[in-house]
Amino acid sequence: MNETTPAAPGPTRSSRNQTAAGQSGAAGTDAGLLAPAWAGTPVEPDVSDEAVLAALVDVEIALARAQARLGLIPERVADSIAAAVLARPLDLVDLARRARDGANPVVAFVRALTDAVAAQDPAAAEYVHRGSTSQDILDSAIMLVAERVLTRLVDDLSRVAHALARLAEQHRDTVLAGRTLTQHAVPTTLGLKAAGWLHLVLDALARTQQVLATGLPAQLGGAAGTLAGYAEYAAIDRGPGDGELPEHGVELIAPFADALGLAEPVLPWHTLRTPVAELGSVLTLVTGALGKFALDVQTMSRTELGEVAEPTAAGRGASSAMPQKRNPVLATLVVTAARQVPAHALVLAQSMLAEDERSAGAWHAEWQPLREALRLAGGAAHTAAELAEGLQVHPERMRANLALTHGAIVAERLTVALAPVLGKARAKQLLGEVTSAVARSGGELAEALGGHPLVAAHLSADALADLLDPARYLGAAGELVDRELRRYRQAFGAA
Repeated sequence: MNETTPAAPGPTRSSRNQTAAGQSGAAGTDAGLLAPAWAGTPVEPDVSDEAVLAALVDVEIALARAQARLGLIPERVADSIAAAVLARPLDLVDLARRARDGANPVVAFVRALTDAVAAQDPAAAEYVHRGSTSQDILDSAIMLVAERVLTRLVDDLSRVAHALARLAEQHRDTVLAGRTLTQHAVPTTLGLKAAGWLHLVLDALARTQQVLATGLPAQLGGAAGTLAGYAEYAAIDRGPGDGELPEHGVELIAPFADALGLAEPVLPWHTLRTPVAELGSVLTLVTGALGKFALDVQTMSRTELGEVAEPTAAGRGASSAMPQKRNPVLATLVVTAARQVPAHALVLAQSMLAEDERSAGAWHAEWQPLREALRLAGGAAHTAAELAEGLQVHPERMRANLALTHGAIVAERLTVALAPVLGKARAKQLLGEVTSAVARSGGELAEALGGHPLVAAHLSADALADLLDPARYLGAAGELVDRELRRYRQAFGAA
């Protein structure tokens, strides 16, 4: 019997993964490898783990400043916290892993922050996080992050609006085929199409500005929303001559919110999650508005249509296999964000069902969906601004596409013209028969109608030519564009 030496085992899937990604167990980097909709855009650092950790520190500093403002803790504590983090940066990866022990990152964060302060100022460490609870700190930090993203959204949505307004004005009367249910319908204008895009963007911009103007709220409630811990701690360092004590923790809410630059809440909102659900709603509106614009660009830039094209850049839109392709990647990035955000917002809406005074799971379920929705909306708005500002328009292709149905795109107008003499039903039937025959034969509608005895008896050649001109069947398109442009100018305070 022949003996063979067993072949050396090939690399396992696990070992291949380690070769590609590094040693197993090493911390990864959330750089957006699978999220090109936001990777590399200005919103990326605003919503990173580093940004959230920095916001947590900001909240603890603000809490200390507010307590010091009321004379509840020494003035130096806030400065000691800030100095300690600079001198001894917190280990982000370690905090993330230790978050599992408390089901939230704040428990481990407070312990690490207290240790860092103790190393610099042992006396100040006693006052870190005094009377507070994890949700006060994380909710307030997330509102800080969200406010920064919404502010950036206002800037980018404004850029999109300006670009679309220019497009609507410049192409107010540029005729193209209107399409319904994917088919040619009646003529419209690129100006009216752009005015529609502008309308949605102005809606989204107004809603975003409204949320910012109303103010995202700070969170302060203590363990179960009574502020009891804050008030109780306030008493322990007070001497007989230290003046009147706050009766409860309500006095702390306003200075705390002020120190953060957030709105003062009427109540702690630990399980009253309107602010988070509203963010989900606004982000859905923003990405939906931008997604409609981007989806239309995708359609209009198809090879067969070629009515618009994305702005070009070296390497942009390249295919890994087909050298001739220039894919509409900017529009694709916006559309993919618009398709994802509603799903994240759904989780935020469902998390309004939060039991008791603090929820076991509903609150926790919000964090990552909200962060991803913020990232996607920020990335989409920045990308849409580039798309709108550089969009290339090809009117000659629009004219060519208008002619694809050989005049049938104005069949509705001819039906109306013939209705007084043939009756509406008979006129519609006649136009249906003639346009179907033209579609089969490839002829021109003008010739077919000119040779039809019923039509020739009532319409001259000149009248027929006028009726078949798409540019003369635009209804109120121009006036509608003007109406939206007036709204745009009012929104930005222009005459």
